[in-house]
Amino acid sequence: MLRNLLLLFLFLFSLSRVYIHSHEESGPWSCDSGSEIRLDSDFRPGVITLDGHADDWKDIDGSRFALLPALDPDSESEFNGGKMTVKSVHDGRDIFFLLQVDSDYAYSNGESKNCPSVALMFPIGDNASYHNMGGCEEHSTTCTSKTCKGHEVDIMHFSIGNAIPGRLYGGNPINNRDGNGGDRFGHLVDLYAWNPHCRYLDGMGPANSFNDSSAQNDWKGAWWHSGFTVHSGFVHDESPYAENGKKGTYFFEFSRPLRTMDHLQQDVQFTLGESSKMSVAFWYPVDGKPWHASGHYSINCDWVAIDISQSSSASLGGKSVGTASNSSWNIANAFSLILSVVALCVSVFVSYRALHPKGVQFTPMEEL
Repeated sequence: MLRNLLLLFLFLFSLSRVYIHSHEESGPWSCDSGSEIRLDSDFRPGVITLDGHADDWKDIDGSRFALLPALDPDSESEFNGGKMTVKSVHDGRDIFFLLQVDSDYAYSNGESKNCPSVALMFPIGDNASYHNMGGCEEHSTTCTSKTCKGHEVDIMHFSIGNAIPGRLYGGNPINNRDGNGGDRFGHLVDLYAWNPHCRYLDGMGPANSFNDSSAQNDWKGAWWHSGFTVHSGFVHDESPYAENGKKGTYFFEFSRPLRTMDHLQQDVQFTLGESSKMSVAFWYPVDGKPWHASGHYSINCDWVAIDISQSSSASLGGKSVGTASNSSWNIANAFSLILSVVALCVSVFVSYRALHPKGVQFTPMEEL
């Protein structure tokens, strides 16, 4: 009996070691980002079509980042495919993101870990750290909305293994009807977390916790690769869509409302004229080997600031909204003034002719 208990203990211990190792770091965490880069999300209504193509982003400035391992941000271990460019705009209602990363084409239908994957992460709680995905120190069996309050982070994760290029994924009526942040069609999911071991779909939570049925996946997105020869779109039967190893650039395009109806502290809320923070993660099957959960790259070893511009002062065609409005108002006033002057002149002329008719000499008929 004692021997069986000992074997059971060793078995459980080995499982715990594997579980911990999945997010184990090589040493004490340190971050010296030295980066002053800030992202700008300018007001650009009616510019972006969410289709995975980057043509409509060409006139929008972005920031370029080296991709370093998230758990060990050493420049010597930088992703060898290429750097990532991040762009963002908003239209006053929705915010849009474009992630552009140079990388050889890799795709294996239905095998997400043999395909690239991306994630966006935003702090929600006041104490949410970039490191350890929120930084709550509770174990997976003890983390709750109370024990980890203030450490919430919002995550959007897109694994493209089941997603057709150029097609839209994310929030859909079926998953939103069920009240969670899932995506049963393309795995563009809406999550929240307190630490790497305590992350859940929106509306879900730890065992025996209250799950809210009104949660939704508020994200939508699409992906594309510059190596594709078809521009109009693909269908599932055309997988793998291009030849693996083909050089080019991946494009990941996303949108989400600036404000959501979340009331469980599971979505970040953006405000016009204010700054927020974010991070971007990238997974890739380096050397053809499947990636693992903690083996991702990141644009920085800490949060990157993003400024959400005021729509009233945003640039539209080289002029601000306020300037354009003032210009239109001045033109209207000038036109009204001209019409008024013309009307006054006509009125004076008519009045003068009515009061001073031109004299005509009378000639009797018999004298003609």
